[in-house]
Amino acid sequence: MEQWIKCNIVAVFSHDLNKLLFCKRSKEPYKGLLNFVGGHVENGEDGLTAAYRELFEETGIPKSMIDLKLICEMKYPFSRFDMQAYVGKLKEDFEVFGDENVLLWEEWDKSKEYFSMEKYAGEGSVGHILEQIKLNWSELFT
Repeated sequence: MEQWIKCNIVAVFSHDLNKLLFCKRSKEPYKGLLNFVGGHVENGEDGLTAAYRELFEETGIPKSMIDLKLICEMKYPFSRFDMQAYVGKLKEDFEVFGDENVLLWEEWDKSKEYFSMEKYAGEGSVGHILEQIKLNWSELFT
């Protein structure tokens, strides 16, 4: 039986909830487009542990600086691909760093649509995840 590929992405908000962290992908798929940071879940690793590990590897943000919550999980049976999306807010200002992709903060605007496939990676998944965050905002950040 063919193995499923499991990965995660993490939406990181600044401590004041005014900015959202993106990476500009340096390789395919989606080279040059904005995405959330994240990566593959290793064998024997649970999704949340993998999300914290990938977040640290790609941005330098340690687990002590952010509490992550699972916002949604998307399974693609024809591709055998399982993606978990997490969200968190930094506990204080933190200077992110990484050498895999360019990291950048964008102003967060709840009224903005994030579905542009010319700007954001994932065939609309960035927009979908952010819509889920908007719908559950008070439960996530109060």
